[in-house]
Amino acid sequence: MAASFASRCSRVGRSLFSGLSNSHLGSHEMTHSNYFSQQQRTFIQMRTVLKVVDNSGAKKVMCIQALKGKKGARLGDTIVASVKEAHPNGKVKKGKVVYGVVVRAAMQKGRCDGGEVRFDDNAVVLVDKQGQPIGTRVFGPVPHELRRKKHVKILTLAGHIA
Repeated sequence: MAASFASRCSRVGRSLFSGLSNSHLGSHEMTHSNYFSQQQRTFIQMRTVLKVVDNSGAKKVMCIQALKGKKGARLGDTIVASVKEAHPNGKVKKGKVVYGVVVRAAMQKGRCDGGEVRFDDNAVVLVDKQGQPIGTRVFGPVPHELRRKKHVKILTLAGHIA
């Protein structure tokens, strides 16, 4: 069902972009296929800005360091981040250095059944040094790959498991 919906959406996107001719684009010619081939989905690395999807008080964080791997963090990995935007009455304030678990990543991750999981944005749930979540709720879908990485508490707080 979801795969057919995604294929229908991609066909609609192609039809919208195919209606544009080169005369409308002028000197900045960029077709639909060129735009998506230039957009790269890479690891979460230093200076990557991530969305916070819990109610800890932070809105956006910037990755300082991925705690595992040389290239960067993927789905389920823990990162060290700095809070860039925060709610005024939240538990976490702007400028604080926090730990976070990546719950949504734009880079695809293969599953055992041959499928891939990939999200539109990069999102993180803030945790303490022991790995327990700071917030009491998690918003949006969370993949079940976190169970393998021993982040079961985040899965129990999440409303929708993908």
